[in-house]
Amino acid sequence: MVALLSAWPWENFGNLKYLLYAPLAAQVVYSWVYEEDISKVFWCIHILIICGLKALVHELWSVFNNMLFVTRTLRINPKGIDFKQIDHEWHWDNYIILQAIIVSLICYMSPPLMMMINSLPLWNTKGLIALIVLHVTFSEPLYYFLHRSFHRNNYFFTHYHSFHHSSPVPHPMTAGNATLLENLILCVVAGVPLIGSCLFGVGSLSAIYGYAVMFDFMRCLGHCNVEIFSHKLFEMLPILRYLIYTPTYHSLHHQEMGTNFCLFMPIFDVLGDTQNPNSWELQKKIRLSAGERKRVPEFVFLAHGVDVMSAMHAPFVFRSFASMPYTTRIFLLPMWPFTFCVMLGMWAWSKTFLFSFYTLRNNLCQTWGVPRFGFQYFLPFATQGINDQIEAAILRADKIGVKVISLAALNKNEALNGGGTLFVNKHPDLRVRVVHGNTLTAAVILYEIPKDVKEVFLTGATSKLGRAIALYLCRRGVRVLMLTLSVERFQKIQKEAPVEFQNYLVQVTKYNAAQHCKTWIVGKWLTPREQSWAPAGTHFHQFVVPPIMKFRRNCTYGDLAAMKLPKDVEGLGTCEYTMERGVVHACHAGGVVHMLEGWKHHEVGAIDVDRIDLVWEAAMKYGLSAVSSLTN
Repeated sequence: MVALLSAWPWENFGNLKYLLYAPLAAQVVYSWVYEEDISKVFWCIHILIICGLKALVHELWSVFNNMLFVTRTLRINPKGIDFKQIDHEWHWDNYIILQAIIVSLICYMSPPLMMMINSLPLWNTKGLIALIVLHVTFSEPLYYFLHRSFHRNNYFFTHYHSFHHSSPVPHPMTAGNATLLENLILCVVAGVPLIGSCLFGVGSLSAIYGYAVMFDFMRCLGHCNVEIFSHKLFEMLPILRYLIYTPTYHSLHHQEMGTNFCLFMPIFDVLGDTQNPNSWELQKKIRLSAGERKRVPEFVFLAHGVDVMSAMHAPFVFRSFASMPYTTRIFLLPMWPFTFCVMLGMWAWSKTFLFSFYTLRNNLCQTWGVPRFGFQYFLPFATQGINDQIEAAILRADKIGVKVISLAALNKNEALNGGGTLFVNKHPDLRVRVVHGNTLTAAVILYEIPKDVKEVFLTGATSKLGRAIALYLCRRGVRVLMLTLSVERFQKIQKEAPVEFQNYLVQVTKYNAAQHCKTWIVGKWLTPREQSWAPAGTHFHQFVVPPIMKFRRNCTYGDLAAMKLPKDVEGLGTCEYTMERGVVHACHAGGVVHMLEGWKHHEVGAIDVDRIDLVWEAAMKYGLSAVSSLTN
């Protein structure tokens, strides 16, 4: 049975819960349109603005927290935040709705207070003093006492406060993630100084806005998991150790839970003899190690941007969106101009940066981002700069001791760097293994083709992947219709096949040659007209980027080659572009397998067809699983 006041009344509303703001917005709109004196609803406007500012504070702290390229050496808990924690904290903003409802009810039940709020001055020094006094003498001790009680009373901790502490890694969104009862108490803690200063006749708008926003700012600070304070500050002014907590201070509370109960002021832990003795030493230790690399990753996936809209799928923009497969969200279009300017700034000044990370069997796996977007790879004047970025990333990985670096999508483009051969030939003494991962990509495509298929139609037939797929299938006795206009390139691939299988490779120059073939392997973009040659019931396997549009209703379309990471992966909370949770592109998975197997060779240039089965078996051995590509 659910404990009283442990669940939210709108728990099952989903995003419809935001309609609870509608009455306030409607009141403002009605007064704006039909009433001459809009000052009567200033209190509604203030509530809506403050709620927006509170949400913005959390979002900005989340942005900072997830900027790993800025915060990685100052993180207190080094673990990553996984999908489970993100889902657990999905409705972190319930408390903002609750506060809006409570303030609205107070204003409706107390017309004098409503009138007072509508006529508050912008500034009142006495009000600021009253606010500070009430916070220190009421809010801080009340919160400390109740917080400590929730921990020491087994019933209250189990049924209420454990919900907040079930987030393994503190994050700004963790701050507001609590039960209804706890947030009702927090409304009292934060509300009394505000209401008290108004009742004393010294309230002001600046005090209300400042306190409401700063209260949330400080709570996010405590949960940000990044030590932002310099230890020198507390050494120069020791009294601050009693007046303001640090992220390390509160992180110790989440780790050990028997100490550091204060709201913002550690003096109450000192008075209550509940201060963790390691609070300030650990804070100093973390700050002194700032700038030092705490752990070298075993594996790096070198990715790049796709387009401007998908850039907003990054975890340091919107964590919630990044935890779901990418789709275009129309309501984000107003942010496009700003994102485009950021893209230009990255093009001019940015270097490869840490994007995300996870842990697999005690191996740290990181994704680094090359600050380039898809269209830039097709600009002739930009190719040298891109190769310079990739080369710098490889040399950096080699210097710090990374075992394997895998090149994503366009970073291994044949026309750009020969699938990575450019860097391996230029730096023959590399210790880091450079991998394009296309061997496993080919394996994923090949192993999803039914064993009874006797004929396939292959576009992009002379590409790196196309060549490997054709040679592998012909050895299986499958007739491969290779679409290419180049006789020379076709014959070169045909001669690589064993003599007894060469006749299984057939050159075709037009799409109508495949009008009776129901298995198409697509490595080149297909127009609706070109797709129309496929017979009903055709399945389109594909390795073309971007994927082809699904024009045929009587056919099925596969997704890009991908694999699901093993179940024991830890700290994974970001979806890789359009992939489902826990699924990565096959070239990413290929690098992971290379790292787990400890292979010492580079995987660059042409695909070794003889290794396709070997790489596939290794992937299966480590618990990676193929993702079915059958979609409508």
